[in-house]
Amino acid sequence: MKNKRQEKILEFVNSENIDTQDVLLQKLRDCGFDVTQATISRDIKQLKLIKVSTGEGGYRYAPREEGDPRQTAKYLNIMKETVVSVNSANNFIVIKTYTGMAQAACAAFDAMYFSDILGSIAGDDTIFVALESSEGASRLANEVNFKLSGKRK
Repeated sequence: MKNKRQEKILEFVNSENIDTQDVLLQKLRDCGFDVTQATISRDIKQLKLIKVSTGEGGYRYAPREEGDPRQTAKYLNIMKETVVSVNSANNFIVIKTYTGMAQAACAAFDAMYFSDILGSIAGDDTIFVALESSEGASRLANEVNFKLSGKRK
């Protein structure tokens, strides 16, 4: 069922301007899929969908081109400009940003697709990232710090 649902999602985003999860949710339900917003969110992450400009002032979901250095550089630049600190605690990473920048930094972080991430949530100046293990959290915090500063902790 998951594979069919994800195939349908890709079909929609490749043929239509799907701009929100709500629109995608309704389209899937119209096709007989019994899904929740949380399921859609997981599918978007697993399919590595990103939001791209429609050229008409709006945005839509689209598949991310693997290894596109321009996208990676863009996301890394957003992180470098907004992040104040990155620390791990148990199986979490806590990312502190400048006030009002956590949403943008979290979107960039999510788009960079680090492995072992269960999910992330952003407030005003703080991002919490849940990982599968404390070792994974520590390793990822070090990796992010290295990408941001060029220095290993």
